[in-house]
Amino acid sequence: MPTLYLEGPAFWHPQLPGWDAARAAFRGEAGLAEAPARRPAPQILAPAERRRAPDTVALALEVASAAIAGAGRAAVDLPCVFTSAQGDLAINDYMCTTLAQAPTQLSPIKFHNSVHNAAVGYWTIGTGCQQASNAISAALHSFAAGLLEAATECAADRQPVLLVGFDAAANGPLAQVHDTHGLLAGAVVIAPERSERTVATLTLALQPGAPAATGLQSEAARALPSNGMADALPFFEALARGPDASGTPLVLALSDTLSLRLTLG
Repeated sequence: MPTLYLEGPAFWHPQLPGWDAARAAFRGEAGLAEAPARRPAPQILAPAERRRAPDTVALALEVASAAIAGAGRAAVDLPCVFTSAQGDLAINDYMCTTLAQAPTQLSPIKFHNSVHNAAVGYWTIGTGCQQASNAISAALHSFAAGLLEAATECAADRQPVLLVGFDAAANGPLAQVHDTHGLLAGAVVIAPERSERTVATLTLALQPGAPAATGLQSEAARALPSNGMADALPFFEALARGPDASGTPLVLALSDTLSLRLTLG
């Protein structure tokens, strides 16, 4: 795969609300915020939709908007890949509970927000984007799978692609089998050519065999609670370190027998 270029990194966690805060923390220049931020309120949604949107949608649209702004591009022009390990487990817990106890009281709004592509649907409608859009999941390897998908699309079509990864907490009985807490999201634009907004180069390849995934380097990243999108953290740590991480291979697991080997420059 040819060398690709990264633009507009975006990140959001209640204790690292934005890329500037995350970058400083991952570089060891600051710590986690003591008072967690409230969930994002993405401005591409109308006020009523903003209030009704579930956490996963608000989270995904926040980082998607930040990445587009950082890249200096128009959302309407960019294909996008949205990836989430679990989707919205809180809504799925609500759906299962309501169907079991009072099925006639099921909320139509929550029902249409339960599907895995809800966030990318809100994004394409809110921005007017008619480019290709994908919503994918690969369990706890979802960010790596999304990165591979977006990079492949970019390289094949020679067109910038928006990548968005996000996950939220599990509720009810689902929390017993899904160890995912809080809100975590990251986004970046992958481009086929260098621009004035380029922050790093990206080269990647598939690596067969049992993966030896890269561990977390910063105290801030290690302190974050478990989340379905945690496999994104080494990638954003490397972006935050910039030249200090340049040329050092980064390995992200894709499965038990395959990994993604990438280098940022």
